Amino acid sequence: MSFFSTRREGGPGALLRLMTLLTAILIVLPTFVVIPASFTAGETFQFPPREWSLRWYENFFTSRMWLSSLLQSLQIASLTAVLATVLGISTAIGLTRIPRRTGAVLRLFFSLPLTVPSVVIGIAVYAVFLKWHLAGTLSGLVLAHTALAIPFVITTVAASLTGYDNTLDLASSSLGAGGITTLLRIKIPLLAPGVISGFLFAFVSSFDEFVVALFLQTPKLRTLPVQMYNSIVLDMDPTISAASSVIVVATTIVFLLVSLRAGNKI
Repeated sequence: MSFFSTRREGGPGALLRLMTLLTAILIVLPTFVVIPASFTAGETFQFPPREWSLRWYENFFTSRMWLSSLLQSLQIASLTAVLATVLGISTAIGLTRIPRRTGAVLRLFFSLPLTVPSVVIGIAVYAVFLKWHLAGTLSGLVLAHTALAIPFVITTVAASLTGYDNTLDLASSSLGAGGITTLLRIKIPLLAPGVISGFLFAFVSSFDEFVVALFLQTPKLRTLPVQMYNSIVLDMDPTISAASSVIVVATTIVFLLVSLRAGNKI
């Protein structure tokens, strides 16, 4: 009897692991095509490459157009990550100090950017920002990306708050520490894994965001995803594969370093 019950209990677990493995393969598989294709010496996309070369990486790092888009994406993503992290931490902490039902409604409200189609958000942002004279500006793009990135920060910080002992706040205040001191020296350091994860998710979501950036772009303000889209539409430049490879490798390295550091702390 115990044998059959074990089989029944283990079945769904094995199926879940299989589905997880297949999903991971589907996500990673395009990388094994894009990265080798970026080393082609031909004038068009080739997989597998007939001749190997670094010409498209050289073109990416020496082209003023590509470098400008890369630097603008890094600048916008950095500003967005900082702003979204500050606002997300404040919101997540605030949600723990209000009644449960109200907090649940507010959490649903803050998660709307994750559920609403990107095109709808892009049209709405463009229409509003035109009236506010923020369309085509750096500040406007940062604000729009921040609104899209805040849910990630709230989710990760809220998950860390579930294991936070609120008596530490009382102990801190009893020793004469103010609210800001308690927040900066006790609460945020203990919530560091969630804060760092939220910051990284905000950075990556802003760096990869395309639809809103496409609506708000100008000839002088163009993020890397928009530049990649324009290159595909206009001339199918193989430099796109080099740019994609750089983004994938850099993002992977950052997350691996953070994961290793978090694992060492544990």
